[in-house]
Amino acid sequence: MNKTQALKTPFLDLISPHVELEDELVSVFRDALREASFIGGPALASFEDNYARFCGTEHCVGVANGTDALRLALIASGVKPGDTVVTVANTFIATVEAISQSGAKPAFIDIDEATFNMAPESLLEYLEARCDISSDGRPFDRRTKSPVTAVVPVHLYGQPCDMDAILEIAAKYGLIVVEDACQAHGAEYFSKKEGGWKKAGAFGAAAAFSFYPGKNLGACGDGGAVTTGSKDIAGRIKMLRDHGQSRKYHHEIEGFNSRLDSIQAAFLDVKLKRLSGWNEMRRACAWTYGELLSGSNDVIVPEERENAKHVYHLYIIRVKDRDGLQKRLGEEGIATGLHYPLPLHLQNAYKGLGYKMGDLPVTERVSSVILSLPMYPGLSCLQQQRVADIILNT
Repeated sequence: MNKTQALKTPFLDLISPHVELEDELVSVFRDALREASFIGGPALASFEDNYARFCGTEHCVGVANGTDALRLALIASGVKPGDTVVTVANTFIATVEAISQSGAKPAFIDIDEATFNMAPESLLEYLEARCDISSDGRPFDRRTKSPVTAVVPVHLYGQPCDMDAILEIAAKYGLIVVEDACQAHGAEYFSKKEGGWKKAGAFGAAAAFSFYPGKNLGACGDGGAVTTGSKDIAGRIKMLRDHGQSRKYHHEIEGFNSRLDSIQAAFLDVKLKRLSGWNEMRRACAWTYGELLSGSNDVIVPEERENAKHVYHLYIIRVKDRDGLQKRLGEEGIATGLHYPLPLHLQNAYKGLGYKMGDLPVTERVSSVILSLPMYPGLSCLQQQRVADIILNT
């Protein structure tokens, strides 16, 4: 084994936490085998109750994955085929896939350069400059030629958006707010309007979470959930996830097949007990990175807003020679990532929407300089020191 192999630092460690929790995970799996409880049942109900309580919402509905969670949340919240839904282009494609798959049309707006999240001023500018306002105050997008009914703020990388400002604008224009919280399990935002801290997933009409294995709260497979304060929205999602059934073989609506299986729910329940501690470990790693890199004028570290509690699903720095630095770190056995190198409005999948380079200048600018460093609860200070040393000497 050479020196680089010996000092190899992965981008994410999914092995250690599962080895640590092996006995508990095997135990709940054994229970499922012995009870033949694979779909629905007590394990699912337990996780839904516990996750709703964790997020500070009345309801949680488990579904098959994060994409379905957002799609079903949009439909259940009232988005209709042909509507326009506003979001950002600096996100994983699932955000926009969910909008399209709900039958709606996506419209992109720019982001805040410091946080990478939706910029409230961009939302306001979009509604005032790119839309016509009807007599009842509702916006109509001139590009999509359809009414704007919803906005999807993405709590990107683990930091909540400026929800007070977004909710105020949404209320003024009658927009439904559906949070994409797929990277923000346990993240918090201080709402001046409500006078306290609230977790991501507790602000909009509904919110979507992903439990893909690499997330702060990840399943041992795939999974997702919708949180909401609305009994009606929760009930509609329960039907939508299970072929539109109100009870077995009684279909009130046409639905989908998007159930969170009970084994994954049980795994998630085991991990949920550790989530707050894991998040604090991530925050400690982020603080260490910040201290180690603070002396460089060539590296911009993430900015955590005073009214937000970032949970660092990803740790993103900005550097001028991003590609050169990534190559150098790779040569030293340090894995990194790019989240995301090509904004969605410039992707081939959405060329039919008519966007071009220059339409979202901040989004485009940051996409060429962002680099994701290793980030996970078990990341050691020595590993971080080595990462920082290479960055500062490249």
